[in-house]
Amino acid sequence: MSRIRILPEAVANRIAAGEVVERPASVVKELLENALDAGAKAIRVEVEAGGKRMIRVIDDGHGMTHDDALLAFERHATSKLRSADDLMSIATLGFRGEAMPTIAAVSRLLLETRDAVEPEGTRVEFAGGKLVGVKSAGLPAGTTVSVADLFYSVPARRKFLKSETTELGHIASLVTHYALANPAKQFILSTPTQQIVDCAPVERLSDRVYQLFGKQALDELVEIPTASAAFRAAITEPELEPSEESARISVYGFTSRPEIQRPNRNGIYVFVNRRLVRDRLILHAIHEAYRNILPGNVFPATLLFLEMPYDEVDVNVHPAKIEVRFRRSQFVHDFTRDAIRQVLMGARPIASFAAAAGVGATSLATPMNGSESDGAAGDTAQITPGNGIEVPRAVIPALQEIGLGSGVGSDGGFDLAGAPQRPVPQRFSFDSGSSFAAGLVAPVYPEQPEGMRRVSAEPNWAANFAAAGSETPARLPHPDEIADLKPLGQVSSSFIVAVNGEGLWIVDQHVAHERVLFEQHLEARRAGKVESQRMLMPMILELAPRQLVIYEKIAEELSANGFEVEPMGPRSVAIQAVPAGVANGDAEKLLTEILDGIERENAAISIETLQAKIAASTACHAAIKVNMPLDQTKMEWLLGALAKTDCPMSCPHGRPVVLRYSVKEIERAFHRI
Repeated sequence: MSRIRILPEAVANRIAAGEVVERPASVVKELLENALDAGAKAIRVEVEAGGKRMIRVIDDGHGMTHDDALLAFERHATSKLRSADDLMSIATLGFRGEAMPTIAAVSRLLLETRDAVEPEGTRVEFAGGKLVGVKSAGLPAGTTVSVADLFYSVPARRKFLKSETTELGHIASLVTHYALANPAKQFILSTPTQQIVDCAPVERLSDRVYQLFGKQALDELVEIPTASAAFRAAITEPELEPSEESARISVYGFTSRPEIQRPNRNGIYVFVNRRLVRDRLILHAIHEAYRNILPGNVFPATLLFLEMPYDEVDVNVHPAKIEVRFRRSQFVHDFTRDAIRQVLMGARPIASFAAAAGVGATSLATPMNGSESDGAAGDTAQITPGNGIEVPRAVIPALQEIGLGSGVGSDGGFDLAGAPQRPVPQRFSFDSGSSFAAGLVAPVYPEQPEGMRRVSAEPNWAANFAAAGSETPARLPHPDEIADLKPLGQVSSSFIVAVNGEGLWIVDQHVAHERVLFEQHLEARRAGKVESQRMLMPMILELAPRQLVIYEKIAEELSANGFEVEPMGPRSVAIQAVPAGVANGDAEKLLTEILDGIERENAAISIETLQAKIAASTACHAAIKVNMPLDQTKMEWLLGALAKTDCPMSCPHGRPVVLRYSVKEIERAFHRI
């Protein structure tokens, strides 16, 4: 008897259902995508018992004929592909032809559909994968799919479902996502007792955000205007063919202002050609855009749309279609990062005392979307700011565990260790208006945590865009407002206390100087004028094998950034000079820090990223330290130089530089208002 045999069709369908149908929200996802592909302008989703008892999706799309209605339940039967070549340019949300047969295999399914050109519709009924009946019926144009008793034929799978509230939360978030991606269409989600989502068609994406989340959430966002450019080949990618030179990528959407910080990535949503995806490359690009603006342990809320030719992205890499692969991954990464970064530079608030305190409170509080459970926390409903309707937390598809540097084209999650802040002898002379350590520059990016936390499987857009609990100042200060700061003195020889018409300010002198040196270094590097200081005696440093490989790769860039390092034998190098401002005793640690910061897989690092990393570490080591007394002239110079930087609100590692206690907050504290 042969050991290998072909599985029965019923078994094969149940195996496929295990990949495609994870929970009720998975069913809603497949049916929603089919409705959108059918050209529906209005989609209604009705749910009972969190989808366990009943899911009904009603659309006004083009419907199906009698024959097509029966073919839809054959495995790999689809109207969206004709040949293998079509897989290279998929323009629809669905394409595998597995949704209907796999859903029918684990539920009681009723399909009611009519093509607009047909005089009557067709009603098809399945139970546990078996055809129960087919008959004609008088139906409106469009399609209605009713899925009852999900997993009734697979009791073991049904046991893994969560509470009704949790499952409904997944469905609510999923409908929210597709409503965001399709503002010109109507979406309704209802249960027998409430209507959770009711969005009329709108013209602008901002109107849809307002419909779903309310004005307060919209005010926390800045719009990313459409940025478009022709594709270019990165160094590590093949050259474009003549027929591909006209291909363009567009990026637009919304992202949170720098002062809005979330404890996890659950507020980040990415759509590629209107398809909701979880892509490590784009998540890393968003992280890079906020580098040296947000600390490494907090995250923004972002709604990002990428549009590109269908043959530039492969969506056939995951059974649930939630992952994609880009053909020009490095270019997509860098273009996305730069589009977001440009918007953020125009929204540069400075932290106030209340806002700074709120960050800590947010990160220490119970997460908005914790790990899945059926306990009291797991079943707690969230309130959508826009309409006051309860939307339980959770979402489908679930986020994958994401580590920085794991995506193609990433920079490997470079980790910069800050220099120890300890008392050191004063090494700088200050003159009012003079250029302090003018030789130092290059944008530095924030430190990342040693290990990225596991991302919750239950993100909730509404909860993550809810207003922060902390009290915010009446008006966010602008960087120009620190130009007239008058220093009063220091606290613990580490923090400068200053005043102006806006209120009381406290400046961290170390990170303020670090920000100044960082931008000076970047400017000097671009001009090719990074100054060096030679060491009295060369410092011999023995490198580990991996460090030696990295050194050989970046030796030219090290030289351009003020280092003079020469090989001295098979494993050793001699440090002859370092960037100006770096103490001789820090030279060995600085070079080791740079070499150790680049991950093994970092083959596609861009030259701009490398320059920024080197500059970041250099600025940190050259900046004045805490516990260093500064006289009036030095404090005035530092505050003046800080006011001229592009991003004075945070140091290159994302820590706050300036805190403001506004006049209004002072008056409130004294109960004058």
